[in-house]
Amino acid sequence: MHSASVRSATGFTLLFPSDPRWVRNAREAMRTHLGSEVPGDPELIDTAVLLTSEVVSNAVAASLRCPVPPPVGLHCYWTSTSPGELHVLVHDRAPGVLTSPDRPAALGAEHGRGLRLLSCCARAWDIRRHLHDPGKTVWFRL
Repeated sequence: MHSASVRSATGFTLLFPSDPRWVRNAREAMRTHLGSEVPGDPELIDTAVLLTSEVVSNAVAASLRCPVPPPVGLHCYWTSTSPGELHVLVHDRAPGVLTSPDRPAALGAEHGRGLRLLSCCARAWDIRRHLHDPGKTVWFRL
C-alpha cells in the first residue's frame, strides 16, 4: 500500500493525437498531477509515470496503424476509499487485441516489455474491449 500525506478526489483526462511525441506529454501530465497529490510518495509517482508511458506508447502505436489515426485518451482518478487507489485508463479506437508476449523481450529490444511491466508493478490491470467501438481500454491500479 502506498502512503500519502494528501490525496484529493481529483484526477485528470487528456485527449491527444496519435503522435509518439505526445507520450512525453502524458508522462509529464501524470508526474505533475501526482507531484501535487502525493509529493511524499516518489515510488508511486515513478511507477505511475512508467506504466502510463508504456500503455500510452502501445495505444499510440496501435492507433498509427489505422488509415486515419484516432486520438488516444488518458484518464486518471483516485478511488474514494481510504487510503484510495490510483486508477489509470488509456483508451484507443484502434482495432486489434493486445496480447502478452510469450517470452521475454530480447536483450536490447525496444519493444515487448509494457504488459510485463504492468503485470509486475500494478496491483491490478486488464484490457477491456468495447462492444460498439473497435478500440480498447487498458487500465491499471496502483
